[in-house]
Amino acid sequence: MALALALAGGCSRSTAPKGTPPAPVLVAKAIEKNMPVRIEPPPVGHVTPIQSVTIRPQIGGTISDVLFQEGQEVKKGDPLFMIDPRPSQAALTLAKGNLQRDVAQLENAKIEVDRNQKLLEQKLISQDVFDTSKAAMDALVGTVAADGAAVTNAELNLQYCDIRSPIDGRTGSLQFHEGNVVKAPDDVLLTINQMHPIYAAFAVPERYLPEIRNQMRDHTLTVTASFENLQGDPPQGELSFVDNTVDPATGTIQFKATFPNNRSVLWPGQFVQLSLKLDELTNVVVVPSQAVQNGQNGEFIFVVKPDKTVEVRPVKTSVTVNGETAILSGLNVGESVVTDGQLRLAPGREVSFK
Repeated sequence: MALALALAGGCSRSTAPKGTPPAPVLVAKAIEKNMPVRIEPPPVGHVTPIQSVTIRPQIGGTISDVLFQEGQEVKKGDPLFMIDPRPSQAALTLAKGNLQRDVAQLENAKIEVDRNQKLLEQKLISQDVFDTSKAAMDALVGTVAADGAAVTNAELNLQYCDIRSPIDGRTGSLQFHEGNVVKAPDDVLLTINQMHPIYAAFAVPERYLPEIRNQMRDHTLTVTASFENLQGDPPQGELSFVDNTVDPATGTIQFKATFPNNRSVLWPGQFVQLSLKLDELTNVVVVPSQAVQNGQNGEFIFVVKPDKTVEVRPVKTSVTVNGETAILSGLNVGESVVTDGQLRLAPGREVSFK
């Protein structure tokens, strides 16, 4: 009788009814890996060019040549438009002619002043005559200076006929074609957006700001972008800008991440899902997120023992990334955990799995 009572007491520790068939479940092994600590939920970002230049003519005239294709990648200094240079060339020739004429007149005026100076010393002319010649020379000095400025301006206008790209970037839609007459500086000829590198702007709740600032003091924070139908590895960039104020209406602060964008995956105006990596947990126990269950006493996991029965193990979790959860305590590397079929289980229940 004592032996029977002892056996009954041992069996009472299991809540699984005797003779219950094994419950089919899916299992996975706990592994050890590094887990990034990221902002959840991830913010939505808006891709913007670091530089966006609107090309306008600096001189009016007729477009004689369009030297690029719409949507073409251009380098700084590449030719874009040519405005008919003939009027500007004629104005430059006229300005140079005026300068040459007035320089000759100035030289003659200097000779006359020198002559009158000697005559005045000999008292052969009056002071008024000398002063008049001196004033005429001074006026010509100013005229020559103005002519020089006119020549410089005409040279600039001639240079403005050759419109070149001020940055590396991609050209947009062409607004004026060959033969159109454009007015400076009102008409917009073209917009060029820098593509490499490129910004992704996003907003983060202000509660994350202290942690982000602390992490930025120690290392550069990595930002990963993703979007629908992305092919290849997600582009990665670096957090490069933190705004100097929190938006009181939304309680968020603006950030910018800089992406090299060497493959031109990101496009200006595009909306992307961004993941800001704050830190990294090293060598932590990781299980599939669906293995973690919530109970009245907190989170727990069904652990499969070597005899194919399960036990309930309370655990302390950390971050969840891409369907995996880091376990800080309560589980060891290599232990098997149930990832599907928990509703059929009770402590001590035998399980079956492939």
